[in-house]
Amino acid sequence: MPAATLDGSGPTSRIYFSQRLRLHYVDWGNPGAPPLLLVHGGRDHCRNWDWVAAALRHRWHILAPDLRGHGDSQWSLSSNYTMASYVYDLAQLIHQQELAPVTIIAHSLGGMIALRYAGIYPENVKSLISIEGLGVSPRRLVEKAKRGIAERMQSWITEQRALAGRLPRRYASIEDALQRMQEANRHLSPEQARHLTTHGVNQNEDGTYSWKFDNYVRANPPYEMTTADKEALWERIACPTLLVYGKESWASNPLQDGRIRHFHSARVVSIENAGHWVHHDRLEEFLDLVGRFLDGAPQTRPSDAPQDDVSI
Repeated sequence: MPAATLDGSGPTSRIYFSQRLRLHYVDWGNPGAPPLLLVHGGRDHCRNWDWVAAALRHRWHILAPDLRGHGDSQWSLSSNYTMASYVYDLAQLIHQQELAPVTIIAHSLGGMIALRYAGIYPENVKSLISIEGLGVSPRRLVEKAKRGIAERMQSWITEQRALAGRLPRRYASIEDALQRMQEANRHLSPEQARHLTTHGVNQNEDGTYSWKFDNYVRANPPYEMTTADKEALWERIACPTLLVYGKESWASNPLQDGRIRHFHSARVVSIENAGHWVHHDRLEEFLDLVGRFLDGAPQTRPSDAPQDDVSI
């Protein structure tokens, strides 16, 4: 059972604009408290943070955006989803709502976005927790680099054509969509799976249900920020940083693959019995970790030997 029980007093939906797109975020109130952004991952939505937000809302002013093409945010007009655009959207939300210096907790794609933003504007981020947000492993990047630009462009064009003809999957009922959610993450409790499903689907005109995200967010870009550029941004991050990994996840641990060397003030924590969605799989342990890190974050200093703390 999740540590934070949802009591029905949920957040308020709000809208902001970025590159002509109408983007959605939820505001959990408490505007006099320090700002905390919760940024979800790919093919997810802002309400996946509800348990974390419910536990932290009395100490923080929490905002959780839906990335473009996700949740209740508008889909990209060009069907393209670039990392630069995602970073711009985050920068606009922080700028428009005057959140800096802001604390950020982000997952997966959201972590990739937040880490790059923190490198671009190190003075704007007070502390940062990234759950499996460094992207693909160095080994996979080497494999990808072996493919020439012509081959990568051909693959991207083929993928775009396939996505153009791919209709959103339709589920006859919420229960059918719920079953798919449970298949995707066996760690979820029934309560978690139902909540994530309910907030993750729209009902179609014919009565069926489809996931809210745009299918085009699945596309792999043919080229992106170089590895050297990403590493340069990581090296510019000035705030205390926590990199969280699930021991049962497919993600590559930066302590083991060497990427930790690009961070001046970061710790890596691996959590047992957790997969990619650590904040769902081990909620109580994650909240305890967040509390201890954020309470100590202002006093954190760079260390010569980053530590790997394993939570049981």
